[in-house]
Amino acid sequence: MTLIPKCMSTQHPDNATAPPFAINGVLKGEGEITEAVHVFELGCDEQMWDSEGKEADNRVVQKLLTNYPNFFKSERHLGKDCMLTLRVPNPAIETEMRKSLVEALQSIPSAWDISKEFYSESTEPPIQEVILPFTTSAEELALVEAYYRKFIAGHEALPLAEGLTVRDWIGEFYPKQIRVIPLIEDLEHMVNCDKVVGHYLKGRELPYQRVFLARSDPALNYGLVPAELMLKIGLGKLSRLEEQTGIPIYPIVGVGSVPFRGHLTPTNVERTFQEHPSIHTLTVQSAFKYDYDTDVVREGIQQILAHERSEAPAIDEARAMAIIAKCKDAYQAKVRELSPVVAKVASYVPKRRERKLHVGLFGYGRSLDDAHGDEQQEVTLPRAIGFCASLYSIGIPPEILGLTALDAHDLAFLKEVYPSMDGDLAVALRYANQYMVKDLLGEEYLQLLVKYANGVDRVHEGLTSAIWAALDRDTTVNIPHYVEEAAALRRFLG
Repeated sequence: MTLIPKCMSTQHPDNATAPPFAINGVLKGEGEITEAVHVFELGCDEQMWDSEGKEADNRVVQKLLTNYPNFFKSERHLGKDCMLTLRVPNPAIETEMRKSLVEALQSIPSAWDISKEFYSESTEPPIQEVILPFTTSAEELALVEAYYRKFIAGHEALPLAEGLTVRDWIGEFYPKQIRVIPLIEDLEHMVNCDKVVGHYLKGRELPYQRVFLARSDPALNYGLVPAELMLKIGLGKLSRLEEQTGIPIYPIVGVGSVPFRGHLTPTNVERTFQEHPSIHTLTVQSAFKYDYDTDVVREGIQQILAHERSEAPAIDEARAMAIIAKCKDAYQAKVRELSPVVAKVASYVPKRRERKLHVGLFGYGRSLDDAHGDEQQEVTLPRAIGFCASLYSIGIPPEILGLTALDAHDLAFLKEVYPSMDGDLAVALRYANQYMVKDLLGEEYLQLLVKYANGVDRVHEGLTSAIWAALDRDTTVNIPHYVEEAAALRRFLG
């Protein structure tokens, strides 16, 4: 039976606590290999291997099977019980990294050869799928699939010399084809994900299709409420597409521990499935794995594995889109005001993994209309984790940004379609600093804090005051330490 994983470990560096296989708090090189085995031991059935955002080791399968032979023979069969899934660059967006796509795809047949030799039997490919970020069209997916089929596996049939093919010289290439998972991240395409995926499925005989919907970058670009509503609309569209085509569609959703980025922790798995019952696969990011006791982490993973997806709840799309529009505008206007502060604090946020520059919608200086719509202004922010960590470090949880746009009718609608909203805000605002909220955001946001907060962590508040005081005095003394201490209290970096 084909494995369709439910619990995808990722390399997102949102952890406050560094794992023991990190070096000076930073996970790099061989530590990434060790982590892959560790997460399979915890119960995850999939590890995303990032060929886009970090210096990925394309010999990962060889290193796993060579360094941990007993585990992969007696505990978890790579390709059957667990698998690696490559996240590759999108040539249409990340032009400076597009050759890395070729390198990643070329590693797939080599991984199969190594696995075949290791298991001494006909084996399932250890790498069967790739994730394509920033997907905006079916054509982008088709190009990746066709390139692998024609120019990676397919070149085995090419003549090499008289009477000799590539296959004769270096053997056959397996797998013959790969599945491509669209990762959809922006507003326009997430709320129309059925069109992107439906077009790709047309004329293809596929047993199923996995579709990855982002949660972090939509929050970074549009705010908490728009990110949640976008996800609900997208999941609803995928449920209906599955009914129309008869092809099973298995949604993957990328969530982090902080409420702003999805609010999935080992202790509240049920919250995510209550909000989004049609999800098949959830991402388990670094804070989930390393900021809780191991037994608690294992239990949370087992809850994810036990979930059986059901149909996505219906949502009034027109009403939701109206709320998205007004919240997005208010959120982006406030982010413009805060961007110099975010940039200043971000330099003190600890790095938990070695990463290459990662392209994002806000993250590469995207031009956005200002609050009045009469000029263009570029805003450059750190990635979503650094953004959250920066604001939390000065006592301004980003969850409240943009919520001033909501009226009583909006809130009544949200209470029905986003029932976890009040609880998410209460968790986030526990780490607010009322003085910072008032000074940097204003009285209207202070009233939101009063309305939604259910107690404040005074130790965290003190740390955020100390961080701001040090920034205000233009001294770096103790700022990194205070940032890490505050993150440890929250059990997430950002």
